[in-house]
Formats: sequence, C-alpha cells, structure tokens
Amino acid sequence: MRAVAYDEFGGELDLRELPDPAPAPHGAVIRVEATGLCRSDWHGWQGHDPDIRVLPHVPGHELAGVVEAVGAEVRGWRPGARVTVPFVCACGSCAACQAGEQQVCERQTQPGFTHWGSFAELVSIDHADVNLVALPEEMSYATAASLGCRFATSFRAVDQVAEVRPGEWVAVHGCGGVGLSAIMIATAVGARVVAVDISGDALHLAELAGATHFVDGSAGDSATQVRELTRGGAHVSIDALGSPRTCAASVESLRRRGRHVQVGLLPGAATPVPMGRVIAQELRLLGSHGMAAHAYPRMLELIRAGVLHPDQLVTRTIGLADAGKALASIGSVAGVTMIMPRGPF
Repeated sequence: MRAVAYDEFGGELDLRELPDPAPAPHGAVIRVEATGLCRSDWHGWQGHDPDIRVLPHVPGHELAGVVEAVGAEVRGWRPGARVTVPFVCACGSCAACQAGEQQVCERQTQPGFTHWGSFAELVSIDHADVNLVALPEEMSYATAASLGCRFATSFRAVDQVAEVRPGEWVAVHGCGGVGLSAIMIATAVGARVVAVDISGDALHLAELAGATHFVDGSAGDSATQVRELTRGGAHVSIDALGSPRTCAASVESLRRRGRHVQVGLLPGAATPVPMGRVIAQELRLLGSHGMAAHAYPRMLELIRAGVLHPDQLVTRTIGLADAGKALASIGSVAGVTMIMPRGPF
C-alpha cells in the first residue's frame, strides 16, 4: 500500500510503499477513502505521544472508508460496508467499556499512535464489533472522516461533558478544527458563543460556524475581554487548542461556578492553572476525550436532519502526496484539511 511515514521524530514525512496490514482475529482492515489532518498527529510526529514507540510510523486517526477484510472472530461486519471509527478504539471488555465509557477504555488502541494510522490506503482497526460505525448512505466519506476526532470530541465535550444549555455563554479558545466544531455544536444547542483566536481567517470561519462575538487573542488579555463581552464571564469555556496560555485563559474567562472543558492536548511542560480562582468561584475543571462508537447515532441524526453541518468546516482537500507537507505546516491553513488517498482532490 501507499502511505505517508517518518523514520524519526520531526523527520521527513514521505510517501512510500509499505506492507498491507492484515486484520487481527477481532479486527478489520479499512480501505481509506478520506482521512483528516489533525494537530494530534503533529504532536505524534514531534515525539510528544508515548504510544508511538516503533519507527517508521504512519500517522492519521480520523478516517472513513470501506471494510476490506475482517478477522475470523468478527460477527457484525463484512467487506464492503461503509464505515467510520472513533479515534479511541475500545477493547469492549474492561471495566470502563462494560460501563459504556469506551472513550476512556483501559486497553484502548488508536490508529496513528498505538499502530500505523490512516495516512495510507489501508488501515487496521482492533475490535471491529465494538468500534466500527455504519455510515448513512447519503454521507460523504470526507464528512464522515471529519467526525472521527475533532467533531465527535467536540460534540461530546459540548453536549455531554459541559452539558451546555440554551442561552448560556460559551467561550471557545482556538478556532481550528476542534474549536470550529465546538462553536457549531454550541450554537445548535442555543448557546451564545465567543470565539477566541489570533488568526483573522480563523475568526472569520468561527463567524460562519455560528459565533456572534470575537476576541483577537493577540491583542491583549483575552480572558478579560471574554468576561467583558459576557458581562461577568462565560458559563462554559473550552480550550480547543491546548497550550498553557489558552488553558489558563479559558479558566479565567469563566463566571462564578462556570465549567472549563479541556479538549486540546497539553504535552510537555507543566501547565499553570489559577487554582485560587477555581476554589474561590467554585469552578469545575472537566476533561473530554473522544466519543464512544455507541454514542454516534444521536450526532449522525442531527447531521442527517441538517442541524449540524460538519462538511462546512472542510476548507481544503489534498492527496497523499501532499499530506506530509500539510502535517508539517499544520495551522497555516484555517479550517479542516481532508486527505483523499484515492482522489479526486
């Protein structure tokens, strides 16, 4: 198969021929029709993720495609099925999975991290009966692939973790793929959204996604600006980027008894959090990590009904040959970049 791979962290990302994967007895191999470009893959390429232990490595974890082959133990799927997967692939048998919380599975695997990912023509997925999600016939592969990490993560962060309610103020720090998804979902719930970013292009896309108030994060104290715009602070604030600065600003953007949701990854150095404010104002600090396959139907139904439009967040489509360069320069193009291994692009 053709795939994009690297031989050292931070090294060249090149397109090469690699062996085709074979399905595990409980797994499946998916022929990739679309895969998203995500900052998490950039972190992996930089060596920030301890799950990447063997090089060379193929990145990519947001995907949609067609089942190519299944293992002997798989009961619910056959070749030819149109599918997507959560970026957290669960084992189905640990205590967390038995409680229905597959997104925090104790033995989770993740394509692009624990094994070769979807910047390739083929990718293997573990525990297919737990992790594959059937696609509506009318949904494009590009739309489906955009759900796998950013949109599904944002959906659960807004709808289930933060429990955003109509009329609440929601501040979103970082208007990349995760942030734009969160803005669209919060707006659909009936919230009033403040978008925070340092890029004018990103803030423009945030307006298209439904944000009504905007803060240029490069122009000063963004938390103070959010509190002023919302007359006391946001009810919910989401760090969709993942940096010490945006995490602290998100917490400081809240009103009393507000909810901070951390979605963006925070690798490396310790992150200072204003805990005095957390205690004095009884703030809640919440983490959100993907969404289980069994929770997809509600999100898919809202997309089918035209309430949510994740396809509008895709601003660029490229082929595998351009995927390495795009990953190395992630953040230079606003919106979501979609890679189509077989074209057109």
